[in-house]
Amino acid sequence: MLIEILAAAADAAPQNKFGFAEALEQGGFIAYATVVILGIMSFGSFYILFVKWFEQNKILRQGREVRTSFWRANSLREGAGKLEKNSAYRQIVDDGIAAEEQHSKMTDSLEAHDWLHGSLERSEATINARLAGGLPFLATVGATAPFIGLFGTVVGIYRALIAIGIAGSASIDKVAGPVGEALIMTALGLLVAVPAVLAYNYLQARNKRIAEQLHGFSTDVLANINSKGGVKPAVVAPAAAKKPAPATTAAGAQVKK
Repeated sequence: MLIEILAAAADAAPQNKFGFAEALEQGGFIAYATVVILGIMSFGSFYILFVKWFEQNKILRQGREVRTSFWRANSLREGAGKLEKNSAYRQIVDDGIAAEEQHSKMTDSLEAHDWLHGSLERSEATINARLAGGLPFLATVGATAPFIGLFGTVVGIYRALIAIGIAGSASIDKVAGPVGEALIMTALGLLVAVPAVLAYNYLQARNKRIAEQLHGFSTDVLANINSKGGVKPAVVAPAAAKKPAPATTAAGAQVKK
């Protein structure tokens, strides 16, 4: 008897016909296409964010290693051997060494200096261009995702107006589905655009910091080449591990280990 009462109550309970899946089903092809496009944009944005973040962290770590160990070497070639093979800093040093080997063909000393300076600038530009890869996609997503969501919103409102026209009255059961679909599309567009804009600004700021560090290193390499190894920047000493404090007895005397 109790089971029959519960079953009857369950059958009598109102069913939700205005959920996310129901809204997509009512929207048809346009709603599904809008969600798929926004989903691809969101996946691509987060993929670029994590990939570029790891790439930037790698270069920042290489920069710390350069400041503590590279300029301790006796020559640029010896210092380059201590750097990672695919390091951005290794590329600048290798390009500088190659330009130094070729500048002897210059008959004018000013032309030789310009040649070295231009070679290092080209090396910096190549690295910066590689770091900026993917950022245009984030900017595009941030600028267009709200409008893609707005397109779904417009279609949903249009369907709501058609339902009102057919029914002859703006009853809530006729317009709740299309209006709910329109609001969902607006929310999805913002949900995709806001993280993309934040990621773009965050990665762009880190790229500027890396570019400043690379430019400073390139300037130091140029000065070292022009001075035949005589000019080197100050070397940052690596952080020394803290020694444990000597143990003391109750009387205050230090215990030697």
